[in-house]
Amino acid sequence: MKKKIFTTVLLSCLGVIVAVAAVFASLDGKWGGVIATPDGNTINVSYDFKVDGEKLTGTAVSPMGDVKLENGKIKGDAFSFSVNVNGTDYPHTGKAYADSCAMDIDFGGSSSHFVVKRVK
Repeated sequence: MKKKIFTTVLLSCLGVIVAVAAVFASLDGKWGGVIATPDGNTINVSYDFKVDGEKLTGTAVSPMGDVKLENGKIKGDAFSFSVNVNGTDYPHTGKAYADSCAMDIDFGGSSSHFVVKRVK
């Protein structure tokens, strides 16, 4: 009886681990959306994310050009990174969902919340 309970618990835990791993894997790839800046402008942006364990790398693309993600981290469904545009760092924090990512970007004291969706 104890062996059966242990096996059931172990299989349940493995199912949760596989589900969490699927969230990590689902962040890989291209995502796109629009950022509303604090001054009222909008910026079309896309991200190409690559996940390796708890490390997040990739590229952000906007009308100002392509920049690499710096200091990227992912833990569970939460992630963070910065991009440097013309010498200014813009920290991002976000949460991954099955079909979208909700992010906040810091514009030097003012923040903006936006959502990106997978680019097909």
